[in-house]
Amino acid sequence: MSRLLIIGCGGVAGVAIHKCCQNSDVFTEICIASRTKEKCDAVKAKLEGQTKTVITTAKVDADNKDELVALIKDYQPDAVLNVALPYQDLTIMDACLECKVDYIDTANYEPEDIEDPQWRAIYDKRCEELGFSAYFDYSWQWAYMDRFKEAGITGLLGTGFDPGVTSVFTAYALKHYFDEIETIDILDCNGGDHGYPFATNFNPEINLREVSAPGSYWENGHWVEIPAMSIKREYDFPQVGMKDMYLLHHEEIESLAKNIPGVKRIRFFMTFGQSYLTHMNCLENIGMLSTTPINYEGKEIVPIQFLKALLPDPASLGPRTVGKTNIGCIFTGKKDGKEKTIYIYNVCDHQECYKEVGSQAISYTTGVPAMIGAALVVTKQWDRDGVFTVEEFDPDPYMDMLNRFGLPWVVDENPKLVD
Repeated sequence: MSRLLIIGCGGVAGVAIHKCCQNSDVFTEICIASRTKEKCDAVKAKLEGQTKTVITTAKVDADNKDELVALIKDYQPDAVLNVALPYQDLTIMDACLECKVDYIDTANYEPEDIEDPQWRAIYDKRCEELGFSAYFDYSWQWAYMDRFKEAGITGLLGTGFDPGVTSVFTAYALKHYFDEIETIDILDCNGGDHGYPFATNFNPEINLREVSAPGSYWENGHWVEIPAMSIKREYDFPQVGMKDMYLLHHEEIESLAKNIPGVKRIRFFMTFGQSYLTHMNCLENIGMLSTTPINYEGKEIVPIQFLKALLPDPASLGPRTVGKTNIGCIFTGKKDGKEKTIYIYNVCDHQECYKEVGSQAISYTTGVPAMIGAALVVTKQWDRDGVFTVEEFDPDPYMDMLNRFGLPWVVDENPKLVD
């Protein structure tokens, strides 16, 4: 019996909302809130009559703390699920802190304006001290630890798939298969085809920033940064086939390096086709991925935001996307003094996701874990005061819910390693 406030109404939010309504024994009431209330009302209309969950909607600007606080105080939720933009994480956390209500999100904070002098000073210091230059990192949210503790509330960070499920896979592997994990390779393969010459599977601003940035990995206690797309491997993914994959920086590397004792190396790889990379390189070369405003015919525009308006909405890709995703982790380490290797992964079918909830698999694989993390927080199965990433909790109930709610996983005890 719980009441959940869901902030955001994009593709991932749509899946999370559907899944909350499938889990109505836990989520007896939900409120969907977004800057565009009409989108919330449309989702409500689609689901009413198919669920016992009572759905309400609200208009809120997630960049405005006062509006968020007013909504939280009016609705009185047991927790707030943030499936808006990573730009808005801190504002929503501030509102939860003021109202003393639990907070859950799927991706760590990054700034919308990377030229902001206050943010830039902290960022430049971090780059120099830690050695990676990604615009997103956990430090801003980890800084809330003491305040969340004092308020007696839980902040659960990064309960998507990667980060999220991949981190839970790691905790599960350490609990059940290893005495010590030495290496982790996180592999994210999208074998889907949407038929467009170029489109992104989630928010283009976030996606293109992430992919065009330098890559980095954790090795022997420090970060190693490399030029974007400079490390390529091929891998034969179960149910998908042979794909090219490239080493990227990704946020769960940061939290796993902190929370998995003795880990020697953590890498993250994502698959890309040549057409995608050619389009992205061209757009980057002509300045369309820039976040710096330019003046055009007397108006100020941000190139990457203009590009976003031209590209297909990721939420619209579901009906036309075919194929499968395969996302998982390959672990090496020791058990009872002997070398051990396992691969834990999930395969998800784009069209099956669309038939069930009207979304493609990228949104599905993030929206389902968002619901699961929220469910574990509101039922107090995961209950700690402070700010935590998912691998810091017992993985077993999460893994059980993955099987129950559409993301079944496989353990391969004899996988091919990535060189």
